[in-house]
Amino acid sequence: MFSLIPRGAQIVLLTLVLFAALFDARYRRIPNWLTVSGVVTGLALNSFLFSGPAGFFFALKGLGLGFGVYFALHLLHAMGAGDVKLMAAVGSITGASDWFGIFMITAVVGGFLSIVVSIAKRRLGKTLFNVGFILSEMRSLRPAYLKNEELDVKSDKALRLPHGVVIAVGTLIFLALSARFTQ
Repeated sequence: MFSLIPRGAQIVLLTLVLFAALFDARYRRIPNWLTVSGVVTGLALNSFLFSGPAGFFFALKGLGLGFGVYFALHLLHAMGAGDVKLMAAVGSITGASDWFGIFMITAVVGGFLSIVVSIAKRRLGKTLFNVGFILSEMRSLRPAYLKNEELDVKSDKALRLPHGVVIAVGTLIFLALSARFTQ
């Protein structure tokens, strides 16, 4: 289910994710000033758009969901801290339900791009093995990065993909789909 994000929020959201993608692609980091600005703007914008406390709570739920899901991934060493803060900022702008839509599309885009990068680096077989290993460790409630250094986003051995770029692509697709299916 898609909902149409207000035009002002779309502009703020696009500005945020496009700048984050540029920084992440170039420097492999997303600056705090950008993510904090996104959070503050999302809280203020939604408070204005939805007349006060209701808008603030709407933004806070999105922020909390985005932060919570990505912080769990960060604890598993699957995401960097900048990605956590970026998705919290996205949630503060979009609210929880639209954040979840962006998250789902971002997950699909990330999976697809990971396969493309794995093929380009001639590591598809190893990547597929690692996916199986992650699932095996999850069944045992163990973090996979403890036994396999390649699965730690902080490791130089890890096959990396700037997730800020993936988030931007997922957001663009979500906005295009919501514009198409809500008019």
